[in-house]
Amino acid sequence: MSTESISDRREHIRSVSVTAMSALLGVGAALASTTWVGTTAEAAQNTQALAFVLGAILLQYVVINAAGIYGDDEFGAKHYLFVAFMTFSLWFVTWGILLTAEVTG
Repeated sequence: MSTESISDRREHIRSVSVTAMSALLGVGAALASTTWVGTTAEAAQNTQALAFVLGAILLQYVVINAAGIYGDDEFGAKHYLFVAFMTFSLWFVTWGILLTAEVTG
């Protein structure tokens, strides 16, 4: 019984850590995109901003593997897709808000 609760707690902390890192790096990538390409109407069409979100996704894969958050067999395709989706989603929403605020403001 006690080993199950420790395992469940460890799994929960691991999930929260990966989700928080994905969210924070997505917002960070949006801020970096904003400073690099700007917030004008032309900047919204600049594809260089995607480099920051791709870099954030790749950075997470390296950090997760180096930190040993997941074991060798535990980090599968589902986890890769989750990290990529969360990072891209937070980047997209944050960058969209920043672009909209500057264009209308």
